Amino acid sequence: MHRTMAELEAGLGHLLASPKDAGELLLIAARPVPGERELPTEARLDLVQGLIGDNWLTRGSRQTPDGSAIPDMQITVMNARVATLVAGPGRMEMCGDQLYVDLDLSIDNLPVGTRLAIGDAVLEVTPPPHTGCKKFVARFGEDAMRFVNSRDGRAHRLRGTNTRVVTPGAVRVGDRCHKLDVTPVAAVPSQAAAGRPDLTSPAE
Repeated sequence: MHRTMAELEAGLGHLLASPKDAGELLLIAARPVPGERELPTEARLDLVQGLIGDNWLTRGSRQTPDGSAIPDMQITVMNARVATLVAGPGRMEMCGDQLYVDLDLSIDNLPVGTRLAIGDAVLEVTPPPHTGCKKFVARFGEDAMRFVNSRDGRAHRLRGTNTRVVTPGAVRVGDRCHKLDVTPVAAVPSQAAAGRPDLTSPAE
């Protein structure tokens, strides 16, 4: 059964208590084909392919004229506390993201351009907002979509954040995940002020 808005809001305090500077990688989820998940304890992040074993590059995107994958949406990272609340214990991977961390992913804490070190790899937070798709609604319900995409939900990036690999390397469940520097980027619209979620985005 899907969680109600009241149940989701009751867990908000726990979600917002995630560490701000250094947390932990709790789950790696590769998506070899749509609807399937592999949960390795160790994986490699690559500059070109993203998460090795995931279909991000080969799946591409309906948002590009030629259907190619969007580099700034290479790796999606979601707060593990949010994923557990929305999906239920033991089902985090069904949220559709690749990395699940115990870390505050909010816009204030991780502005665009922030770099995250996880294991041997480094990711950079990118501008495109991560708002979910029709499959997220089908799996977890309308209340879950409204919860993560509310004004506060977008400000705290409850649905997660897009990143790209800037330093390739191995990542392992249990690795420390911590903030590095912030790389200046061109001004982009605030994710918190973004409009309605794009429910036609590629399936996760």
